[in-house]
Amino acid sequence: MPSSRHRSQRFLEQISQQVLVGDGAMGTLLYSRGIQLDTNFEYLNLRDPEQIRRVHGDYLAAGAQLLETNTFGANALRLAGFGLDAQVRDINLAGARLAREVAGDQAFVAGSVGPLARPRGEVAVLPRSQKEAVLRQQMEALAEGGVDLFILETFSDLDDLELGLELAKGFGLPAIAQMAFLQEGRTRDGVSAEVAAGRLTAAGAAVLGANCGSGPRELLQVVSRMAAASKLPLSAFPNSGFPEFVDGRYIYLATPEYFAAMGRELAAVGAGLVGGCCGTTPEHIRALAQALEGLRPAAVSRAVKAPEAEVARPAAAVSEKNFLCEWGRRPVVTVELDPPRGLNCDKVLAGARALAAAGVDAISLAENPLARIRLGNIALANTIQQATGTEVIVHVTCRDRNLIGLHSELMGAHLLGIRNVLAVTGDPVAVGGESGATSVFDLNSIGLLELLNALNNGKNSLGAELEGQTRFLLGAAFNPNLPSMDGQLRRLGKKMAAGARFVQTQPVYSIRVMEEMLERTADLDIPVLVGILPLVSERNAEFLHNEVPGITLPDEVRMRMRGKQGAEGVREGMSIARELVEAGRGKVGGYYLMPPFGKVELALELMEFIRRSAA
Repeated sequence: MPSSRHRSQRFLEQISQQVLVGDGAMGTLLYSRGIQLDTNFEYLNLRDPEQIRRVHGDYLAAGAQLLETNTFGANALRLAGFGLDAQVRDINLAGARLAREVAGDQAFVAGSVGPLARPRGEVAVLPRSQKEAVLRQQMEALAEGGVDLFILETFSDLDDLELGLELAKGFGLPAIAQMAFLQEGRTRDGVSAEVAAGRLTAAGAAVLGANCGSGPRELLQVVSRMAAASKLPLSAFPNSGFPEFVDGRYIYLATPEYFAAMGRELAAVGAGLVGGCCGTTPEHIRALAQALEGLRPAAVSRAVKAPEAEVARPAAAVSEKNFLCEWGRRPVVTVELDPPRGLNCDKVLAGARALAAAGVDAISLAENPLARIRLGNIALANTIQQATGTEVIVHVTCRDRNLIGLHSELMGAHLLGIRNVLAVTGDPVAVGGESGATSVFDLNSIGLLELLNALNNGKNSLGAELEGQTRFLLGAAFNPNLPSMDGQLRRLGKKMAAGARFVQTQPVYSIRVMEEMLERTADLDIPVLVGILPLVSERNAEFLHNEVPGITLPDEVRMRMRGKQGAEGVREGMSIARELVEAGRGKVGGYYLMPPFGKVELALELMEFIRRSAA
């Protein structure tokens, strides 16, 4: 049997002379054959290799000329979620050998490498060195197992895909580089087909293309655009349309005949390798092979020009008058109110009216704090603005909605007259313990600010035009209560770069911490509203210190609250809050007051004290 390097060269020669047929889906086919979705499909290489041999054999019999290994998610990061990260080498080696065994000399074998798992919530982004180690470990085992080339597929992070291409060169094997494109021919990260084609060509891809993301019709547009931006061979592995949930299972309804017809259209715009992704079966590949038999890659006019760089736009100017207009002339005060746990809004509306009458600059509405169910804050914000004429700052978390829902909700909020948004990652559901709920975290707070900034510039996060633009004033959270503020300051810099124009901090109880924060943020040219949450009892103080994320009380404050309860506890807590305001006189430009347990009267008392102190 020829060596892998010989087969690699033969693959590159053949893709320039004929349209090659790839295989179809692995995961959705296994699912359709009774393997449960919560199974790690890659582990079947070791646990049930016959099942994988059968899939490869069915695709080979259907006419596939390229088989992909069952290793799409077989990197240490993804396998760790199943407790399998110690078996990365074994799973990939077995996957390569199974495909090689079935393919023999009848088909090429491509080592499938999928994207790295995206960080969720506030999980730190992996450094490049760690990403390189994870990809190298997988690709090394695939190369050892005898693959002819790599197929780096379904990537949305262009930097990660370029890193994979760099590693492929070190193994002496060619690589197909495929990204997943969504609407408007852009990836989830907003990269256009043209920019992707240009950068992947420069990075040394042997073949470039697209897979997953959508059905054949949308992928047709992407391949056409890539053809105009690169002279490399092109590949296309579309889904079989969009799935439906039927009788408890996900079903793809596009027929093999339709898929095959679209395959011919993909070849006509320049694709030299056509296969299938989610929902495709051996029947789809059989029809595709018959439709593409004897075809040569289309001679497409490729007036290649250097793609324009994707430049992040700065935040659009917010022209409307906002609650910060008095910043620098007097202390600006915002007050947080919690939406009710049910439908009765009388108390929160009464509090809002009292605050408005006292001259509050804005009312801040949390969104399901501590992951506990409350009334939707956007609808409540609209009601408060209509009832009081006072601006509302809406907290938006990344926990409760996916990326699609965030787009829709934010555009709807703008339609309702909401203009101030505090972007926060949100407490994970584990904090709240609401039965049956899960955390989403498609984005973190920085990603949410980038999305809001895009909306302010008249585009969604994928770059599609909105036929208008939002005018949100964007805010960010800051936690000064950590042993070191360095990490929070770095994140604040990123948040400002993403569009943040004001800051509301976690509650502060230490004058030293407040002064350090003010000193270290002084040169950032961003309004910082210092958070003050009055304590009301020893029990309240200990709960906040020990159980609430982001809040730390100094030992001296805890000592002062020891044994205090009732009216005595409120007096001591308010005394601590007033001392902070007194220490901030002439230094603090604004305060973010958080009255405990809906005690708006405490916020009103502090507002009056702040006003007198500034006089």
